[in-house]
Amino acid sequence: MTPPDRNELLLIRHAPADHGGRLCGRRDVAAILPEAEALAPLRDWLAECREVVTSPALRCRQTAGALFPDRELPEDPALWEQDFGAHDGLRFDEIPDLGRLSRTDLADHRPPGGESFADMAARLRPAFAMLSERARQGGPLAVVAHAGTVRAALGLVLGELPVGLGFEVAPLSVTRLRCFEGGVSVVATNWAGPGA
Repeated sequence: MTPPDRNELLLIRHAPADHGGRLCGRRDVAAILPEAEALAPLRDWLAECREVVTSPALRCRQTAGALFPDRELPEDPALWEQDFGAHDGLRFDEIPDLGRLSRTDLADHRPPGGESFADMAARLRPAFAMLSERARQGGPLAVVAHAGTVRAALGLVLGELPVGLGFEVAPLSVTRLRCFEGGVSVVATNWAGPGA
């Protein structure tokens, strides 16, 4: 498998979260990391990354440490998962049913005391623009973050924020974005890594 291109921004979702069956946006829970041997193919493929940035969440920092051992891992708070407010920490079966919503209405829905997907994307937008430019000038650059972060980035790239909600983002998957002057294109989504 060829390594990532020098102008790629690689968005990596953290390893499975030890959430105990509860919603965890800002709730800081640990990652359930696979054995080092299982991570080796992805870790080796990512070795060409010139820079790594992570969400401050414990599950992201642990994942970044496993994938990029002995590397500096600066944190960016803009990469945090969506703040689900009063819903954060609820058991999955306790989360209120919103009924049928269009993607646009879902993107605008704000849980009590939290932020909407659109709010999160607005928070992410400046950091995403900066990271894309850094990848364009000297990547590949890896970002270890959350499913919501990846979906928001895809919505920003596609110019239709609610469309980002249509993507599944598996734990430890890579979304590969090519950064060029004037824009970003999608190379792959939900990629499980070499050999998968």
